[in-house]
Amino acid sequence: MINLDDVLNYITLASWILLFVYMGVLFVRSLLRDGIALALLYLVSARVLFPLLLVVAVSLVSASIVFIDPTRVAVVISLIAPGGVRPLPMSAGFHLIFPIIEHEIKYPVAWQTYTLSSTPNEGAVMGDDSISARTSDGQEVRIDCSIVFRINPAQVVTLHIDWQSRYVEEFVRPVIQGFVRGQVSQFKAREVNSSVRQDLETALERALRTEFAAKGLLVDRFLLRNIAFTEEYASAVEEKQVALEGQARTEYEAQQKRNLATGERDRIVLEAEGRSQQLELEGKGRAAARVLEAEAEAKAVLLEAEAQAQALRLLGSALLENPDLLTYEYIDKLSPNIRVMLVPNNAPLILPLPELNDPLTTTVALTATTDVTATLPVQSPTVTATQSMLPVLPPLRDEGGR
Repeated sequence: MINLDDVLNYITLASWILLFVYMGVLFVRSLLRDGIALALLYLVSARVLFPLLLVVAVSLVSASIVFIDPTRVAVVISLIAPGGVRPLPMSAGFHLIFPIIEHEIKYPVAWQTYTLSSTPNEGAVMGDDSISARTSDGQEVRIDCSIVFRINPAQVVTLHIDWQSRYVEEFVRPVIQGFVRGQVSQFKAREVNSSVRQDLETALERALRTEFAAKGLLVDRFLLRNIAFTEEYASAVEEKQVALEGQARTEYEAQQKRNLATGERDRIVLEAEGRSQQLELEGKGRAAARVLEAEAEAKAVLLEAEAQAQALRLLGSALLENPDLLTYEYIDKLSPNIRVMLVPNNAPLILPLPELNDPLTTTVALTATTDVTATLPVQSPTVTATQSMLPVLPPLRDEGGR
């Protein structure tokens, strides 16, 4: 980008070039025409002095006008100022200085990033520019880092007096290296690449911010970009991590088995409790059913006994009124497969002789007494009675004795 200072410098340079061309042409012409003596006199004549004064004026005006762009700040070196420098810097905009006895030196005030990296062509220095440091337990680590900073415009004069343009190489770089090595030495190797890494980064940023501010630099961020260990230590850490993962997996599998065993045990206990409760309920149900059955049987027996007692009472009453009813009940209870003949106690029992001689026929003996008594077979074919064998029952009496 071309600014006003560059334009003025180009005009001044062009003016001096034209002046020297003009003087050369005039000298050559005078030399060819009048000789060398007159040619030299022409160089100090008004024809030359007037253009020379004009070019000098342009140069002085160009040197006295200073334009500072917004990304820069200028320190004025002065032969007339105490200490050889103006105490206040020049900020962005137009400024005037005394030509020849004063001149400005510009410094950037935009944010700058300085990187130290092991990757070639990435950092400020070609090749491996990472920081080698040792932890508190003696392990070597290599650290890639970056710092974002800028010049404090209010302190640019102090920075110029202390470091001039060497502040990056002779202050920023060695301070970062020293603070990183100092902070890393307070941590163990396993802590540097763990959650403590954030604490390390914060501590470095705080320390660098304080140190840089004292020299006129403002720190925005400090970044730990990478932390690398030696191959031996990295292998050991990897083996340990693999072993820990294997142990964790084994513990997890064992816990799963314990959980399964616990679940199976709880299942068995619940099933046993369920069966016990079920058996208890079934036992109570059977007992209750047995009680109900016993109560029902008892009630049935009681009802049957009451019915029999009632029947006997009714039968007794009937017998008292009609004694011959007992004979009728006896005949009614005989098996329907047996045919007999009942006769009065003074009548003979007549049976056919062939049937009496049949071995399959059981003898039926009827003894006529006052009350008719008979002995009957359990299994008998048929006892045949003739018409003359029909019993002659006494006449029934009614309630009035008729």
